[in-house]
Amino acid sequence: MIRALVVDDSAYNRVTLSRMLAAHPRIQVVGTAVNGEDAIKQVARQRPDVVILDLEMPVMDGFSFLRWLMANRPTAVIVVSSRSSDRSVFKALELGAFDFVGKPGGRVSKRLEEIADDLVAKVLQVAELRVDNLQRRVQDDEQSTVALPAGPAGIPPVDMVAIGCSTGGPPALQQIFQALPRVPVPFVVAQHMPPSFTRMFAERVNRFSNFDVAEAADGDLLLPGCVYVAPGGMQTEVERRDDALRLRVVHPGAADLYAPSVDRLFGSASDACGSRLLTVVLTGMGDDGAHSIRRVKERGAITIAEAEESAIIFGMPAAAIKTGAVDRVLPLRDIPPAIQQVCAAN
Repeated sequence: MIRALVVDDSAYNRVTLSRMLAAHPRIQVVGTAVNGEDAIKQVARQRPDVVILDLEMPVMDGFSFLRWLMANRPTAVIVVSSRSSDRSVFKALELGAFDFVGKPGGRVSKRLEEIADDLVAKVLQVAELRVDNLQRRVQDDEQSTVALPAGPAGIPPVDMVAIGCSTGGPPALQQIFQALPRVPVPFVVAQHMPPSFTRMFAERVNRFSNFDVAEAADGDLLLPGCVYVAPGGMQTEVERRDDALRLRVVHPGAADLYAPSVDRLFGSASDACGSRLLTVVLTGMGDDGAHSIRRVKERGAITIAEAEESAIIFGMPAAAIKTGAVDRVLPLRDIPPAIQQVCAAN
């Protein structure tokens, strides 16, 4: 059983969210709280496995509670965000929340039950969550100097870097792009995220990194020093036209499990770039990216996966590693210098 605590200042939301969760046989709602201060008491008393957290609350808001929780009793947190606080979701992820669900229709919405399947699925992920890695990521300010063992002279130049991730990915991506200097290579990112959130995430990373970061659009020319975030709900692919790399952004097919799909991005990038490609698989649930990474490696490209010691959920990196097609398995802190070294060969 996964023990859940629901924290929301709306009585309607508390009741509705609790009913959604309790309907699943593997989830037990052990309590509710009306604000962050009340939530601290409930955490001490009930010791939940996961906290469902509103951000906008009186007395003590969700951000203050998150800071206390990660410092005193690290616990999985899923933010349930109203539309007015969508942009605040990424701040919550940086403070230690591992995922989020958007409330349809505002802070108190009669449509709240629309998120039931998504919320339950994310609560069930707690069974695979590495809370110790989540706490370490929040607290770890060390700068790594570790890179790939081979010197730049032994590394082929790359035309682009493709990165795939899911649960736990937004803070990991922000950490990577904040640590990297502006290198003369384009980046394309497939992060499992709902529509509209990918644009807001791109805007946030743009403010805090050395790169020009934007949500990808159909026909975009891939330019050095730019990061293109695949839009949620769509498929983003790479193609070579007139000796230049461009993006195709298309609607997903009926058989597509993820949109954006890491496999679709990696596979198309491999077709366009051959050996002149670097792919990186970061934290996430499932196995997206594992199928295409074999093709990537067969064509001589460079492949990196995040190590279990830093991944929030090791599913996607583990699946990629099991294929035998990953060159380097690195903790998150070592991935930026590894990317920098590969890109320095350009």
